Amino acid sequence: MVFVDSYPKTSKLVRSEFLVAFVALGIGALFGVVQALHRTGVFRGFVSSADYYTILTGHGVLLALVFTTFFIAGLFTWAVANSLERELPQRIAWSAFWIMLTGTVLAAVSIIGGLVGAPSILGHDLKADVLFTFYAPMKAHPAFYIGAALIIVGSWVAGLAYFKSLWEWRSENPDERIPLQTFMVLTTMLMWYVSTIGVAVEVVAFLIPWSLGLIQNVDPLLTRTLFWYFGHPVVYFWLMPAYLVWYTILPKLAGGRLFSDPLARVVFVAFLLLSTPVGFHHQYTDPGIPSGYKFIAMTNTMFLLLPSLLTAFTVVASVEHGARQRGAKGYLSWLRNLPWGKPAFAGCMLAGLMFAAGGFSGMINAGMNINYLIHNTIWVPGHFHLTVGTAFALTAMAISYWLVPQITGKKLRQRSIATLQPYVWFVGMAVMSNAMHRAGLAGIPRRTAEPTYDEFAFEGVAGTVGEMRIQIAIGGFLLFVGAAMFLIVMADTLLARRGGTLSVNSNIPEPLSGADHSPRILDNYKLWTAIALLLIVIAYGPPLASMVADGLFAPGSPPIPV
Repeated sequence: MVFVDSYPKTSKLVRSEFLVAFVALGIGALFGVVQALHRTGVFRGFVSSADYYTILTGHGVLLALVFTTFFIAGLFTWAVANSLERELPQRIAWSAFWIMLTGTVLAAVSIIGGLVGAPSILGHDLKADVLFTFYAPMKAHPAFYIGAALIIVGSWVAGLAYFKSLWEWRSENPDERIPLQTFMVLTTMLMWYVSTIGVAVEVVAFLIPWSLGLIQNVDPLLTRTLFWYFGHPVVYFWLMPAYLVWYTILPKLAGGRLFSDPLARVVFVAFLLLSTPVGFHHQYTDPGIPSGYKFIAMTNTMFLLLPSLLTAFTVVASVEHGARQRGAKGYLSWLRNLPWGKPAFAGCMLAGLMFAAGGFSGMINAGMNINYLIHNTIWVPGHFHLTVGTAFALTAMAISYWLVPQITGKKLRQRSIATLQPYVWFVGMAVMSNAMHRAGLAGIPRRTAEPTYDEFAFEGVAGTVGEMRIQIAIGGFLLFVGAAMFLIVMADTLLARRGGTLSVNSNIPEPLSGADHSPRILDNYKLWTAIALLLIVIAYGPPLASMVADGLFAPGSPPIPV
């Protein structure tokens, strides 16, 4: 039976969450191509250089916070209902949706208000051009911070619906192992609860009162630290849902089964333990943080390579099993037997391949000494466009081709466009990110509309600066085209009438090595959460104590107008 027929209430919620995500993707992609063309000097007729930063803020917030959070909520809602075979608690789940939507509207209005010259509200200019990294001393309108806080709170409430579903299922199945998809969802949410404490404190205790004028000064180093306490784990909040897809759905799309359920559980536990105590590697150049604690962050970040490498092994082994089930032979020729013409499969595989490249550039970011070479250069956005911009975003788009028909009961429309779209996105990202990495090695800065200095000329390490700019513009335009292709397919599918028999279903085949082959301690959330908190106390306790020793607001800084 189709998922929408088995769980109609949950399907409606998933459709609503996906719809908001797709709208955010469209607006964010439009902002992205505008800034790519402006920054490279190819076309500057859309916005002024002053408004560029508002566009950059909208691009980052709508894609890295709104698109991701709403899509993850929809995917997790489907995964929990599918694996526990029950509707989610509707009151809690819909409350989460409306809280997140309210926060999105507040944040979006404050950002767009800066573009249209909106009047002052609450005695403050309605604008937000503080970028995605919204720490002090740059200040936005209070509505922006309140909106960001509501998005986070809404995601917390959504997690309560997942846990309540598990508790209800557990009362009926006391001796059963937690189904793998639900295990992945809840482990991700535990990591999210722990890691968002930092940004919640930053926004609620400091930035909202500061933006309202209730307090005059804040400590920039403290707010930066609280943001980056959250700012790196949020990467794994994006990636772990992609891993859920790669582990549980991709093997089925390849015609096989997951190689190892136990390895998948180990990977998610490792992310719960190690994702948060790594934020200082974003602050290697910040004074006031002892070098020893920066070294701890570097070490923890390098440890995160382990679950990524385990994932590469397990997913590739699972996909190879599928190819050999289809009759493939040889050491590498099995790759030809995979369904590259199916957009859901191709998109997920290309996303995983691009993520591998992102992992290599991430090692440079994590290294305490070599990071100085590329810190605050365009190398950094080149890196995270490979992670959130491809590993997550392309996986999300690809799996939508498989999942949207199941939550609507409608056949996928515009299949020829859907088949081509993952390849357009992949090529666009490869072109743009390659140039960004090379430009970063040349020292070209990030976060600026005018990447030039008087009486100074950048020298390209590989290729000319002019060629890199053109490549970034072409790549950004291709990504915009890829996003538009995806949205055309989704719009046509969602607006179509239901009819015919679907060729897809939500049944996930049993792994080759099942949950019974792993120790039950892996399902002990209390133990792993306690260890994660202990590691955080070790990594962050003494530095935070030294920052607040002279007062929460000292040394203070007034807001800097943008």
